[in-house]
Amino acid sequence: MSTVLVVEDSITQREMITDLLKGSGLVVAIATDGMEALEQIKTFRPDIVVLDIVMPRMNGYEVCRRLKTDPKTQGVPVVMCSSKGEEFDRYWGMKQGADAYIVKPFQPKELVGTVKQLLRG
Repeated sequence: MSTVLVVEDSITQREMITDLLKGSGLVVAIATDGMEALEQIKTFRPDIVVLDIVMPRMNGYEVCRRLKTDPKTQGVPVVMCSSKGEEFDRYWGMKQGADAYIVKPFQPKELVGTVKQLLRG
């Protein structure tokens, strides 16, 4: 069974995303900010990361950049999931190494479908 690390500082968003992913048969771990996410990724290697951008201590762009430049984690797919919906935000997210970019609010099928597609490789 695949493990998803959900990195989201909003409790409501985090719970909604977690419930969606668990409901589709995935194991979910959570982190509330970028620093916590990096610590968790060192401890256990998730199969995929769903990453908010605007968070305290370290934003999602920086987390993604660190994951994608580290040989140990560069193969872990990253889905950026943010309310930052401008074309530049999407462009910048992909430039940091994100494998997908989803704008909030999103359709549940969009998030689950994107995560499952990236897990299939």
